[in-house]
Amino acid sequence: MAELHGFMPPMTPEGRASIVPAPPWHYSGDLLTIEYRARAGSVARWLPGPIEPADEDPDAVALVFADWQSCSDSFAELEDPVRSQYKECFMVVRCRYLGERYSRCVNIWVDKDFALARGWHQGYPKKLGSIWMTRPVAYGKAGPRLAPGGRFGGSVAVMDRRIIDARFTITGPSGTNGFVNALPMLHSRVFPSIEDGEPPSMDELVTMKSYDWEGSEIWTGEAELTFGDSPVEELESLAPIEIIGGYWRSVGVTWGIGTRLA
Repeated sequence: MAELHGFMPPMTPEGRASIVPAPPWHYSGDLLTIEYRARAGSVARWLPGPIEPADEDPDAVALVFADWQSCSDSFAELEDPVRSQYKECFMVVRCRYLGERYSRCVNIWVDKDFALARGWHQGYPKKLGSIWMTRPVAYGKAGPRLAPGGRFGGSVAVMDRRIIDARFTITGPSGTNGFVNALPMLHSRVFPSIEDGEPPSMDELVTMKSYDWEGSEIWTGEAELTFGDSPVEELESLAPIEIIGGYWRSVGVTWGIGTRLA
């Protein structure tokens, strides 16, 4: 019988066709983060038992736009940028599990299939979407500067419907990039059974944290955020009622393995 190879499907004779190569995975990118508060009790509705809301500011949410370049340990993707560059937008909340505090991604959209598959492996609930965000510039007039007065925008569309619009204007430097997306991640890895009525083939609670982290200076500013209607999203249940703050920074991280908790 043939011996097939690959980290994730498709498994092939040489393994080169796998949708994503094996970790570790390296990431470098720009992040626009907008933190806000949703209505009381909103976050709890998105947390499966036995995960509980955070004990302080339980309905705080971070919406993060990211413009990434990523690669495996071979770094081959960097010479073929269609395999390394992608954008995503994700929503993070805080929670508790067995007395420990975590961050948890409850919604995330990406624009490349390899990023989608990589996220499913990690437990991120990724879906495909169209994500755009303003890029800063150092020269010329076709973009904002990373300085007070710089104005940025971000948008997400899913199934041809605009579901998120964001605006951010830098007011000055910041000593923090926010508090919601600042803890180890707590994710669920679920895959349904092929047989009707049977329990999931995979149902795991996992945690993970990146390493070899680097970060630029942080900019803060004024932010605006609006959600649009969609028949395939449920953002109205996490709609903002109060903006906490907006932040911009560039980061570099590496991810290798996670830990199964249950």
